[in-house]
Amino acid sequence: MTRIAIVTGAGQGIGEGIARQLAQDGLSVAVADLNEENARNVAEEIGNNSRGYYVDVSDKKSMFDLVDHVVKDFGKLDVFVNNAGIAKIGTILDTTEEDFDQIVSVNLKGVLFGIQASATQFKKQGTGGKIISASSIAGHEGFELLGPYSATKFAVRGLTQVAAQELAKDKITVNAYAPGIVLTKMWDQIDAEMAKIYHVPIGETLQKNIDSIALGRGETPADVANLVSFLADPKSDYITGQAIIVDGGIHFV
Repeated sequence: MTRIAIVTGAGQGIGEGIARQLAQDGLSVAVADLNEENARNVAEEIGNNSRGYYVDVSDKKSMFDLVDHVVKDFGKLDVFVNNAGIAKIGTILDTTEEDFDQIVSVNLKGVLFGIQASATQFKKQGTGGKIISASSIAGHEGFELLGPYSATKFAVRGLTQVAAQELAKDKITVNAYAPGIVLTKMWDQIDAEMAKIYHVPIGETLQKNIDSIALGRGETPADVANLVSFLADPKSDYITGQAIIVDGGIHFV
């Protein structure tokens, strides 16, 4: 029987890469995004009976509604990927309360709501399940000018560890992936903002970060998706509570 996965923030970037890989793995993917048109386009492209859905991960009801709609359409849920996230660039002193609240709402509350919504469904089914969330290398070591982002990614690791312990008895595994310098629109935004702050040409900060990677190249969404593919597969059934770094060799822990 075909397995069913939900991927949030899957209308572009890393989330799209994850959705594509899971569809290639034979799963039907609920491609969920704030931009429903993007979600539907990706779902159509990746095939395997995948469908696009609207979701606002910062809204608890929206997340629970998403799970309900997917289960109504597909009959069950097997994998939930909390991928949606945002980044804001700036110093700690310049961080506004509004910016901080927004990044916490998306990056942290969104993960909490995703864990709650998917685990509730998994327990109802009695089948176990897999919850996989987006942390970051910035969740292992804080990055300059990415203070609130780093804080939320550290917190995702905490939620992952606690949820893994609490849900193990229900045969639900909870893990996270921690990407490095992924060549997406988010890193284009980070590079452009850092160029302004450091008064350097656009591209210089990004290249400096790429030069620090042992494998000598920037990361692609497919690199991240390969790890998520493993965490979504029964082959990873004995792994839980982990935030696995996939960065090409930046951090060694």
